[in-house]
This record gives sequence, C-alpha cells and structure tokens, in this order.
Amino acid sequence: MRIVFWSELFWPCLGGGEIFGAKLISSLQDRGHEFMVITSKHTSDLPDEDQHNGVPIYRFPFREALGGAGIELFTQLRSQVLKTRQKFSPDLALINGISANTIFCLMANGVHPSRVIVRVNQEILCGEISGKTTITGKVLSAADWVACVSTPLLAQVRRLVPETSCRSSVIMNGLAFPEVTPEPLRFEDPMLLCLGRLVRQKGFDLALAALASLCGRFPKVRLVVAGDGPERANLERQIAVLGLADRVEFRGWVAPEDIFNLINSATAILMPSRLEGLPSVALQAGIMARPVVATSVGGLPEIVVHQQTGLLISPDDLAGLSQAIVFLLEHPEAAVQMGQAARERVKDMFSWQQCVDAYDTLFQQVAAA
Repeated sequence: MRIVFWSELFWPCLGGGEIFGAKLISSLQDRGHEFMVITSKHTSDLPDEDQHNGVPIYRFPFREALGGAGIELFTQLRSQVLKTRQKFSPDLALINGISANTIFCLMANGVHPSRVIVRVNQEILCGEISGKTTITGKVLSAADWVACVSTPLLAQVRRLVPETSCRSSVIMNGLAFPEVTPEPLRFEDPMLLCLGRLVRQKGFDLALAALASLCGRFPKVRLVVAGDGPERANLERQIAVLGLADRVEFRGWVAPEDIFNLINSATAILMPSRLEGLPSVALQAGIMARPVVATSVGGLPEIVVHQQTGLLISPDDLAGLSQAIVFLLEHPEAAVQMGQAARERVKDMFSWQQCVDAYDTLFQQVAAA
C-alpha cells in the first residue's frame, strides 16, 4: 500500500511524535508498505527534498505561507503539494497530528482523493474547534478514520465531532524494550529528571519551583532537565531567581539511543504537564522501572496508575507535586515497587508489536471500506 505520511515535523527534528512517526514508518515498510513524507520546512538549512531510511521527504514552507507571506506563496505551495501527491499516487494519507498546515493535505485530497486516517496525539484545546469551521473540525469531519492515542482523547474527539463515533478508535503508542537493565533507584543523592521539549505545556517551571521547596529537606537532591526548546531562557531565569544554579543541570538535546541510559540514572521522573497525549517519556520511564510523578491530563493516567506505578497530581498543583516527590524520597520501598509495577504495565499494555499490528490492520480495513 502506498501511504503519504503527513506530519508537522519530521526527522531530523526529534521530539516524541517525530521519533514515533519514523519508527512506525520503518516497521510498516518491513511489511511491504511504501511511504512518502510531507512536512514543514521549519529551518532554512534543511533541503526541500531529502530521504530517511529510503523514504522520500518533501519539505514545504507551510508556516511562512500561513504566517502572512501572501496569497502568492499559499497558491504556489498548494500547486506543489498537488503535483507531489499526484506523482506518488497514494492509496492512503496518514495525518500524524493535526496542525495548521494540514489544510494543504485536505486541499490536495480534494483534487486527488485517497483514504484519510488522522492520528490524534494531543488534547484538543478550547478554541481549536468550533463545529466544522476550524481546521481541526474540518480534518476530523473529513477523515475516514480517527485513531486516538488514549481513551480520554477518543472521548474528547467523539464529544466535539459526534459523527466520528462510528469511525474512530484507540491505538495506544508502544515501545520496544531496549537491551538495558534497570539500575537500582538512588536515594542517597537523589536525581529527579524532566525530559522533553522545553515548552510551557510540559510544566518544567513547576518542577523547578517544587525543587526550591525541597532543598532544605533533601540537601543532596538535584534536577536534570533534558531537552531543548523555546522555554529554555525562561527556565534559566527562573533558576537564577530561585538560587538553584548548583541544583539544576541542563543536558540539552539527548540522542534517542541515550535516553534509556539517562532515565536509568534517575530516581524519579517528573511530568507536571499542562497538556499531553500519550507521552513516550512515561513509557520509557516505566521500561526502566522508574516511578513517575505526573499530572492527570491526556493519556498520562493510562500509563501512570496512582499509587501503583507512580503518583498523579492535578495540573498546576505545586503543593501536590512537592508532596509527591517527598513521598517517593522518604519511602524508598514504595518507590521501588511503583517502578517495578510500571515496567510490568508497559510490557503488558504498550508493546511496540501491538501498536504496529494495530496500524497495519487499520490500513487494510480503511483501504477496503
């Protein structure tokens, strides 16, 4: 089957969604599917045409066209996308997360039709949808199938666009277990870890504020922040104000092959997110038998079972975050048990094989409908 994979960002941009997309394409290639990627050209140094593991990548300046560059560029990109799609002649389009540039996919599909599957990997914010008048509403209404990464997201999609109820389902993300053995949790010099793109929705500012409240109680505790993004400067200013320069280490971007080793050195993973889908970091933490302190948003409660595989708090609950960290550091046996339970849960419910099988089956069903 010929599939055009439509994503806001793709390799070499390596966030959770981008890594998932590249791995999914690779696994489905092994099953005989042929892919083409259409994505945004988010930096000027990237080529317009590229390849990743034999898959052609076409990058277009969608953001520029949608950011007020004028109707001429918009019309030009529309024509280029149409020609690119027509040449590939896909049987199916897989939209990996809805973004503003997805409108180009809908326009191209209107001229050169194919089946459309939308993968919803993030909560839909208020204002992003109003009936069928927004891009999100149009995409969900036009989709032949909507695959959501968690049960709460599926419920939200069906509530906002009721006609999707008969053409939507949950396909949870999965991960393959690495050849890395979980190390014992460290409590004498505890290390807390925040891992992900440095954007406000991740809530890393709350983790810094919680750390400031714990320093007197735990003199050796420190926090590692791994990742990069637009919030780094704000976080660095917050560290200076709180006097945490000797307690916080920025690791910057971490290569995918190094993530499990980094998690393996942590005592606990902090995920005080304000918005989430089904984050890979929580799955990676479980694989390495690390307890997670997370907010009960998006699909996090499907990975983190409160007081069994980690601790859940309300969004923006600084006191709750601090108390949860204190509990883990003062109850080592409970923290170890939660980490082991998390590893078993990921193994049972979030296997990579199950995830790939589900998409492969869905492709066949939608194409045959």
